[in-house]
Amino acid sequence: MPCLARSTADGEIEKITLGHPLLDDYLVFVAARARINTWLAVAYDLKVFFEVVGKEPAVVTTADVFAFLSAQRAPRRGERVVRLEDGEAGLAARTIARRLSSVRGLYGYLCAREDTGVRRNPVPASLAARRPGARRGRGGVPLIRTPRTLPRVLAPAEVDALRSALRTHRDRAMVDAMVLGGLRRCEVLGLRLEDLSAGERRLFVAEGKGGRQRVVPVSARFFASAGAYLESERPAAAATRQVFVVLKGARRGGPLSAAGLDEILDGARRRAGLDRATCHQLRHTCFTRLREAGMALEAIQAQAGHASIESTRLYLHLASDWLEKEYLRAAEAIEAQAAPHAGQAGQ
Repeated sequence: MPCLARSTADGEIEKITLGHPLLDDYLVFVAARARINTWLAVAYDLKVFFEVVGKEPAVVTTADVFAFLSAQRAPRRGERVVRLEDGEAGLAARTIARRLSSVRGLYGYLCAREDTGVRRNPVPASLAARRPGARRGRGGVPLIRTPRTLPRVLAPAEVDALRSALRTHRDRAMVDAMVLGGLRRCEVLGLRLEDLSAGERRLFVAEGKGGRQRVVPVSARFFASAGAYLESERPAAAATRQVFVVLKGARRGGPLSAAGLDEILDGARRRAGLDRATCHQLRHTCFTRLREAGMALEAIQAQAGHASIESTRLYLHLASDWLEKEYLRAAEAIEAQAAPHAGQAGQ
């Protein structure tokens, strides 16, 4: 059975292993091209898969993959307990899809090596759905159908309550970076001192998703919070160029971790009396408000660092004011066209 082990130095993960040569080789490959969170997720997904399947990688079959799917879909808290989001009793569809993707990536790597005994990928991308004589290239039925649910965003009053519940200038600056600039959690934690340009009110995001860099404008409120933090809270002897560091304890002056930021946000959420407030929810809130204020979709795409405009179109649905205005404009035009005809009919 695989056993997930992590080696750390100075609070940073240096090595992740599962105790199997092929799996560990793949994790080294993943580490060279992915962020730590992705690296950890892949390792955990593979651990779960091989615990359930109980076979060596070279002898896993497609039937084993379908058996794994059934196990992941099995009820976790009884047959009658389901999620309101999708009505399912097992793991969330997105979680199962991610685990399949991790396993599919492993077998793609093992096939490419040609020295592992693996000749084909046992994880199908989809089920063939072609009728006799139908054209190829039409795709098939996905193994997992993930629901396309809209994320929840915070109301302005909730943002104010959350921000008021934060206890330091550092914490307010981090929340402002997400709710005013739309930065991801990893992008906030990755900010370096030289990435802040207060005079231009811009941030340089050096390590965006997919390795993409960008320069984004951010409200003066962020720079006011960041300035107060740098002046009165950040330890002068901090041994890192990261902007946001630990303020107390044995790791004082070291880079703040993702778990540390989540803990800060969870505490503020509880003190503010909010049901939910995550880093990504703050990011969604930022772009929803920008869209409602009339910011062009292409500009939001650049601000968000989205590779595809399709990811940005989500905010058309979240920005309800935009949809309402577009509908009313069109409805008024239709009514104006119908009015003359109605008058003629009356004559």
